[in-house]
Amino acid sequence: MTDHGPQPVERELPTEEARDLLELVRDLVRREIEPEAAAQEEAGLFPRELFRLLSSSGLLALPYAEEFGGGAQPYAVYLQVLEELAAARLTVGLGVSVHTLACHALAGYGTKAQQSEHLPAMLGGGLLGAYCLSEPSAGSDAASLRTRATRSGDEWVLEGTKAWITHGGIADFYTVMARTGDEGAHGITAFLVPGDAPGLEAAPPERKMGMKGSPTAQLHFDGVRIPDERRVGEVGQGFAIALDALDSGRLGISACAVGLAQAALDEALAYTAERRQFGRPLADFQGLRFMLADMATQIEAGRALYLAAARLRDAGRPFSRQAAMAKLFCTDAAMRVTTDAVQLLGGYGYTADFPVERYMREAKMLQIVEGTNQIQRLVVARHLMGPESH
Repeated sequence: MTDHGPQPVERELPTEEARDLLELVRDLVRREIEPEAAAQEEAGLFPRELFRLLSSSGLLALPYAEEFGGGAQPYAVYLQVLEELAAARLTVGLGVSVHTLACHALAGYGTKAQQSEHLPAMLGGGLLGAYCLSEPSAGSDAASLRTRATRSGDEWVLEGTKAWITHGGIADFYTVMARTGDEGAHGITAFLVPGDAPGLEAAPPERKMGMKGSPTAQLHFDGVRIPDERRVGEVGQGFAIALDALDSGRLGISACAVGLAQAALDEALAYTAERRQFGRPLADFQGLRFMLADMATQIEAGRALYLAAARLRDAGRPFSRQAAMAKLFCTDAAMRVTTDAVQLLGGYGYTADFPVERYMREAKMLQIVEGTNQIQRLVVARHLMGPESH
C-alpha cells in the first residue's frame, strides 16, 4: 500500500538561530497548545497564561529590535512561526499577530523615550495588546471614524466607541486611532491607552460563529484621559500609521490562514489514509487525490506569496500591494481548503468530533478581518491603475 499521510512542512529559515527557534515553537505547540486546543475553543476559553509563556519565551517580540527586548528576526521568519502557531490553534496565532500589530505604532513612530519606557514591557513583560481602528459605523471606511480625542492642557480626553476589537476587555494596552481634527484621513492621531484607564469599559464579547476562544468586543471611551506623552507620532499622522501597521498585519493574517489551511489538509490526509471504502484507503481514489493535490497547491502558493511579500518588507522595499494580494489569496485559499476538508471527511467532517468543521468556521473570519477581501481587491487595483483611480 502507498504511504499516505501528512508530511512535515519544509521551512525557509536562513540561520541556525531561526531553525532553533522553530524547534522551540514546535515543542511548545506539542506540549502547551495542541492538547487543549479543541476543548478550550469549544468552551470559549482564552489561554491568557499561554500568552504569558509566549511573552517570556520571546515569541511576542520576534520582529522587533533587540534594543527594546525584541527578537530581531526577519519578518519572513516571524511569519513562519506564526503559521505554526495558527496551525495548532488559530486563537493563538491570531492573538500573536494582533499583539504584534498593536506594538507596531510605538516601535515604528514612537520617540526613543516612549520606546524605552513602554516597549520592553509590551514585548517581553507578559502584557497583551490590542489594536483599535474599527468602529460601529467605520469598518472598511476607517477614515470616517468618530472616536474623538480633545486636547485638555497636557492631556487628551477620548470619547467614543471602537468595535470588533480582538482582545477587547482583556488587553493590557490598546493602540487607539482617534479623531483630533477635521473629517477625513488627516485628522486622526494614534494613542497608547492602558487597559485599566478610568473611563474605558468593554462591552460583553460578541457571540461569533467561530474563534470562540478569542474575545472580540466593543470598547467604550467615556472621558478617558491620556497624557500627551502617550500620543504616538505627530498629531494628524494616525491614519498613515494605521495603514502602515495594516500592511504588516495583513501578512500576519496571511500566515495564519496558511497555517489553518495546512491543519485542515493534514487532517484530511490522515483521515483519507485511514478510512477504507471498497477494500482500499480513500486516498487511493483518483478523484480524492485530485482534491488533496489542489488543496496542497493552494497552500504552497499562499505560503510562497506571503513569504515573497515578507522578503520585500525585510529588504526595506514597498510591499503594500503584495501584502494585499497575500491576504486576499491566502484567506480565500483557507476557505476553499477547509471546505474541501469537510467534504473529504463526509458526514464526520460535519460533526464536532473532528476539527475540520471548526477550521471552516474560523476560515470565514480571516476573509473579513484587517480589511475584507473586497477591500484587498480595491487596494491591489489602485496599485495597478495608479493613485488617481477610484
